[in-house]
Amino acid sequence: MQAQTAVVSAPSLAGRRALAVLLGAALVAIAAQIAIPLPGTPVPMTLQPLAVLLVGALLGPSLGAGSMILYLALGAAGLPVFTPYGLPGLARLVGPTGGYLLAYPVAAFAVGKIAGDGRRVPRIALAVAAGLVLIHLGGLAQLAILTGSGSGAVRLGTLPFLAGDLAKLVIAVLLLRPTIRPVRTRL
Repeated sequence: MQAQTAVVSAPSLAGRRALAVLLGAALVAIAAQIAIPLPGTPVPMTLQPLAVLLVGALLGPSLGAGSMILYLALGAAGLPVFTPYGLPGLARLVGPTGGYLLAYPVAAFAVGKIAGDGRRVPRIALAVAAGLVLIHLGGLAQLAILTGSGSGAVRLGTLPFLAGDLAKLVIAVLLLRPTIRPVRTRL
């Protein structure tokens, strides 16, 4: 009797990419649940920006942006993927945190594009910094519209988060340096 060997095929490239996009959206959704409301601002401190930076760098520009578009679509549809503070669903995108959220696909794309293959730490740091700036610009634009004041938007939406963003930059660079190439070679 001949021994039968099972052939296990690796998931297809399309399957791996689809799974990566889903996992990226899930990572940001989980990070959104880690939120701390801050006094004096309608914007809570969350781990979402860190997750967006990681997803963009690891998945690359197109898949990273696609993952963030999926995340926004899930939230707009009413799934509980946004932070637990604020209006649900589509209303969140027009509220005080909507500008940050809407900037996620752009930030993920930019981080993925700038980070490249992840071999150079200065390039990863530049990518992460650019992503944070883009997220803040989106948030500031919406806050400025809602408050009618650019300086008020900076006071509410940027100044309280500078120290945390510096920490996110360092954490992102430390996590991304050894992981970008191995992840991207599989996508």
